[in-house]
Amino acid sequence: MKKSDWLRRITGLVLLGFIISLGFLQPVKEYLTIPDHITLFQNESSALAAKIPQASHLKIRNKTVAAGSSENHQLSLKGKLAGKTDMLVTAGKMPVKKVDVKVLPDLRLIPGGESIGVKLNTLGVLVVGYHLVDTVNGQKSPGETAGVEVGDVITEINGKKIKSMSDVKQLVSDAKDNEPLKLNIIRHNQKLTKELTPLKDKNDHKAQIGLYIRDSAAGIGTLTFYDPKSEKYGALGHVISDVDTKQPIVVSDGQIVKSTVTAIDRGENGQPGEKIASFPADEKPIGKINKNTPFGIYGSLNQKVNNGIINKPMPIALSNEVKEGPAKILTVLDGSKVQAFNIKILSSVPQKFPATKGLVIKVTDKRLLKATGGIVQGMSGSPIIQDGKIIGAVTHVFVNDPTSGYGVHIEWMLQEAGINIYQNNHERKAVS
Repeated sequence: MKKSDWLRRITGLVLLGFIISLGFLQPVKEYLTIPDHITLFQNESSALAAKIPQASHLKIRNKTVAAGSSENHQLSLKGKLAGKTDMLVTAGKMPVKKVDVKVLPDLRLIPGGESIGVKLNTLGVLVVGYHLVDTVNGQKSPGETAGVEVGDVITEINGKKIKSMSDVKQLVSDAKDNEPLKLNIIRHNQKLTKELTPLKDKNDHKAQIGLYIRDSAAGIGTLTFYDPKSEKYGALGHVISDVDTKQPIVVSDGQIVKSTVTAIDRGENGQPGEKIASFPADEKPIGKINKNTPFGIYGSLNQKVNNGIINKPMPIALSNEVKEGPAKILTVLDGSKVQAFNIKILSSVPQKFPATKGLVIKVTDKRLLKATGGIVQGMSGSPIIQDGKIIGAVTHVFVNDPTSGYGVHIEWMLQEAGINIYQNNHERKAVS
């Protein structure tokens, strides 16, 4: 630490001691709560002043302005603090503390809330179980014998890429008797090779591999946000796993479509409820899916969305800005109508690194409690709004208390979507 920094701290402590001796305890508490680092967006005209005691002054690049003054607001709005700079907090002419200030470019998103249908195509085919082939030598599963496991993804057979179950069926039928197939598989992000020799059923004499496989999945969820500048979106807030293997689905591609909620299965203690929704098989996609991650699904939209409540871009709040107290979620309970419902943020963990379950929420809206019992499946991805900002999305329900559940902070969803909040606006579209 520089000598000047030590002098400032010593001087500040002396000043605090003097204030204490005069009995001014409230100013002391205020000064002690001044953070060492402050991060805010350029559109937050009052955020900087709100973090500094009103009795103090800010000295920015040798220019002193009163905390909370319009001049101070203009400094952040005009971008004179863009990037990272030092700010010296003073009481009168006495230095109290040096604070690192990082001002981020303005970022505004359109909140979702719409019910969406999700159609995923897996990378290769997913092994979801074994079955026994009735051979002349008894019942056997060639796949299990070869060491293929439930949850494995078969990406190639004999050097040919596998995109669907029909590809597997064709290669197995073309295989010569007693000649092994070379399988390239992915298991827990590791690439492996196995040799599998198909066996013929003694009744129909057709070659079989003794595996149950799947090449697609479908479900429903809720759209969280749409970035009008990059056309990217985020939804669900959690990973999509296969219903049988419970393993995250490795996505080749996929689409999201508009869906209609037709009924609600209310949640009870020990039994999570769910939205009953549908979408036609030939429904025109509104966007594509590129990623299936622990923080949700992501891709780009090919048309604008309109939730009928908030259609203008809104600012976001970083995890350290979220506070306990009232908030709202946007979601659909009937048809395609998005509604706002009251909730309460019970706790928020300021996170420096991506992590799920950063928020604990509780439904307080009597309308929602009457209709659903609380948080239900299909509500995942419902955007959470607090103080006019998007702060995150609903992700999980507490099984033993359907009125409460978890949420994920919006900044981690943005990171997964490829929207870097630390870059300039004109750069966002190029991030992938």
